[in-house]
Order: sequence, then C-alpha cells, then structure tokens
Amino acid sequence: MALQGSEEIEEQLAETEDVGDEDVSVSPAEEITLPVGSEGEEDTDPLLLPWDRFSAWLHCICVVGFDLELGQAVEVHYCLLLLLFQKTSICYLSFPDSNSGCLGDTQFCFRFRQASGRKCSLGCFLDHFDRDAPVCLKRDPGHYYGYVYFRQVRDKSLKRGYFQKSLVLISKLPYVAFFHSLLKLIAPEYFEKQEPCLEAACNDIDRWPTPHPGKILSLPVMGTVLKVCPKNNKHLHFLPSIHEVDLFRCFHPVFFHIQMLWELVLLGEALVVMAPSPAESSDTVLALVSCISPLRYCSDFRPYFTIHDSEFKEYTTRTQAPPSVILGVTNPFFAKTLQHWPHIIRIGDMKQAGETVKQMKVKKLKNLKTLDSKPGVYSAYKPFLNKDEDIIKQLQKGVQQKRPSAAQNAILRRYFLELTQSFIIPLERYVASLMPLQKSICPWKSPPQLRPFLQEDFMKTLEKAGPQLTSRLKGDWIGLYRQFLRCPNFDGWYRNRTREMMQKLEALHLEALCEEDLQVRVQQHTEVEAVDLVLKLKDKLTQAERDQLPLRPGTLTKLQAHIDSVILSLPEDLQGILHKPSTT
Repeated sequence: MALQGSEEIEEQLAETEDVGDEDVSVSPAEEITLPVGSEGEEDTDPLLLPWDRFSAWLHCICVVGFDLELGQAVEVHYCLLLLLFQKTSICYLSFPDSNSGCLGDTQFCFRFRQASGRKCSLGCFLDHFDRDAPVCLKRDPGHYYGYVYFRQVRDKSLKRGYFQKSLVLISKLPYVAFFHSLLKLIAPEYFEKQEPCLEAACNDIDRWPTPHPGKILSLPVMGTVLKVCPKNNKHLHFLPSIHEVDLFRCFHPVFFHIQMLWELVLLGEALVVMAPSPAESSDTVLALVSCISPLRYCSDFRPYFTIHDSEFKEYTTRTQAPPSVILGVTNPFFAKTLQHWPHIIRIGDMKQAGETVKQMKVKKLKNLKTLDSKPGVYSAYKPFLNKDEDIIKQLQKGVQQKRPSAAQNAILRRYFLELTQSFIIPLERYVASLMPLQKSICPWKSPPQLRPFLQEDFMKTLEKAGPQLTSRLKGDWIGLYRQFLRCPNFDGWYRNRTREMMQKLEALHLEALCEEDLQVRVQQHTEVEAVDLVLKLKDKLTQAERDQLPLRPGTLTKLQAHIDSVILSLPEDLQGILHKPSTT
C-alpha cells in the first residue's frame, strides 16, 4: 500500500507510533523482502525486532462483540496489551449508540487519552521520521485513535436477534482515510473467515516498512497492495490521501456558516457536533479540526464521544465554563447535558453533494431542546470577519452544475488553506523578527536568547504587513488576533516555533564553533580549562544528535574531528580520562 498526502497539504508521510507494553501471543511473521522499485525502498533496518514494524503502524487490533450478560466486550486482541480503562473505553466507543439504528456496515473513528507515564519503545527510533512530517500527519503524543468497522445485521439464530461486532484498529497515527481503507479490506474477510484472517493480516502488517515522510510505500495485505499510484490493476488499491476527510460533504448541511466555524475552531472555542450516527459525527469533527490546517489544532477533540467516556464528567460539568474541546455526539441525552455549551452544530442525515441546501440563519441556543431539533448552527457568536459571499456562491454554483464532489472538496480545502495562511503569515513574519542576527553569535559564549513576543508590538505590524496583503476579507482582524493570542492554538503554535528557532540558534552556534581553530584556543588556556572545553563540546555534540538540530551536512563530523584533535594534544593521562577519540 502506498501512502501519500494530497497536493494541498504536502505529499509527505508521517511517522509512526507509540508502542507500549507487553508481548502478545501472535507468532512472529517470517521475514520477506518487499519489492524494490522507483516508488520506494526496502526497509532492512537491523535494529527492528519482530512486531516492531507492526507497532510502527498500530498499537493493537481488537474485536469487540456484544455479550448478553457482560454487554460490549473485547473478544479478540492482537499485539500490545491494553490497560483496563483502555479496554473499557474501546468497548463503549466501538459501538454506535442504540438510537443510531446503524444497520449494515458503518465506519467511524474515535480518540481517547493515552495513560499517563506510558513509555514508547520505538519512540526514539521513530522521532526523526515524525519531525519531518507535516503537521496533519504527525503522531498524536497524548492520545490514541480508534478506527472502527462496525457490522450489525439481523440474525434469528442469536438470542438478541442481531449480529453486532466491531473490528477496531488502535493507532497513534491520524491516517483516517488510510486506516478506513485498510479496514474495508480486512473487516469483511474477518467477519467471514474469523481469527485466521486477522492473524494473516497482522503478519502482513509486520512486514511493512515503517512510515516515511515523502515516500511512496507499497504495503501488501491479504493479497492486495495498498499504493498511491494510478495503475490499472485490480490488486492495487489507490489512495489519493491518507488523512483527509471530504470537507464539502461534511460541511454541506451548514456550509453557509463555514467561515464562522473556521473562526470558532481557530479560537479554540467549545464546540459540540450533534449527529444521527458516529460516522457523521466523527467525519464532521475531523473536518472542523482540519479546516485550520496547516495550523495545528492544539485543544482536545473527540470525533465520537459517549456518556461512558472517562472524561464525561470533566467535559459536561456546569460548575465551570466548557473546556476548549470539540465533541461529536449521537446520544439524545447530550442535547440536555450540553445545553449550556456556547456553540452547537446540529447535523441531520448528510445529503449527497449534489443536493441543494437551504440557507439557514444561526439559531439561538434556547431553541435547541432535543437532538431532534432542526439541523443548523446554534450560537450567539458574532464573527470578527465579514462573510465571504464569493465562496458560498462558488460552492452553490458547483451544486447547481453538478460539479464532482472531489472538485467541491478541493475548492473548499483551498479556501480554508488560503484563509489560514493569510492569518498566520503576519505572525510568522513577526516571530521571525525576534530571532537574533547571525553576527551576534559568538562561538565562545552561550547562544543569544530570542527576543520576547510583545502583543502590542505585533499589533503595530498589522497596519502595513497584516492579512490584508493576502486576503480580500474585511472585518475586525485586530480583534480576531487579540482573541487568538489567548487561546491554546496560539500557545501550541508559539511553543513549537520557539523550539524550532532555539534549535536553529544552537545549530548556528555549533557551526560557528566548527569554524574556530580549537588548537589555538586550547594553547591559550590551562589543561583543566582544556578538559572542561572538551567535556562541554562532547555534551553539545550528544545533544545535537539527540535533538536532530538543523545543521549543515558534515557539521557533526567536523566537530567530532576537532574534539579528537584536542584530546590527542593533551597528556596521555588526560586522554584516558576523556576516553579514546572517535574513529568516525
């Protein structure tokens, strides 16, 4: 199977997964050689052990069934073991609410917290892959995703009268489209052939190469190769994207309000999506989160949330303001429980992309009494920006002319992308100005510090270098920025940019050190000072390798050679203390 992101958000693959715990009973897969061609390379890393490749993609695979005495229960479980609370969460989140009436096959996803203090055995090995991945494809550090294929069909032979079972993939990777496609291949086979089919699929996955940003990977599973390529071959499954949902289909019922929804997500406002099924709930939440890409949504979001969730009390309490989170729900109970939330999106049955949607005004919250209330957006929020009528007309024209759904989706995704970029460019420009000049870096002093972010100084830059340079939208941009600077999305973005710039300063400092003649420096100081210098340089070298600083090629090798030459110039007894010089 080959993976690749769309052109809009970059053709890169993210890196991989957080593994956790104990071994499992599934027998290790035999080693095979993946075909090597122009699309990809064979993964032959000798450090990978059995099930490491599986764990790079998945934490585990579960089968959840319904027991008349126990209720929902994990029947089958492959690979890494689960904690009790994780099993409980997976059980409840893997089945639609009883009111959803999902007959046949249904696919959706959920998200739940990772246990605190859990370590990742592959984390260090995979971090450098994750570093190079675009924001939309990075591993989730604190949560797991659950990708569900649920089947409910009538079966008179069962006491309950229905066959109800879910096949669930648990992963740290936000590859929604990819894992849903994988489930479409595995789940029908499993429901027909049972456990031997899952064992074969697990063995296939453990032969896959680890995820690599920017590479096309051939991933064989159950006689099919998942691959991003336009070849006409029944054994190849084409994936145009591994992570995106269809934005236009998800927003179609409320697309007159897409710009307001973009503002609500950008500002980290508390949002709840009430939908008739977990498929529509999860797709809409994921669409909301992705509408501010390439900016990362830094608050919590739950594509499918139930009353059994471990955070139910935390997120529904009335003793404090609703948290910065986006919830997707289907249980009618939430219409009353979350009535105090400031922004509610009610989604009816999603229309086909070619059906016309009537324009609806934003409704008052007091009018939302039950989950059966009319679809629409219930909020008292007043947008900062004037409504963009052009995008609405463009999408409406597409509906009238029966424009393909993929084209409508591309138009809407580009609109959100350009809107977010127009908003974030002034921030990027200002933060870049906080970087010290390169000429201020002295190799024999600590790297200079970044200048502080001053809100009023930033606001002054907007008059001449604000979003008006790239966006035609009018409105209270200043007010929007002031609100944004107080929300979790800004905090997450600024922390990430600060870390990147500090690493750049460290890299420039190391490169400056490499240009110095260390022998001359050593001759001007005592042996004790020379030893201290070597120890500090060794520490910087180790840290640079660990942090994977953005250095010029050959910098670390050059620095190591400098260290070795200094060590060799010292007396033999000191050389022993400092260990033997590196031969690399």
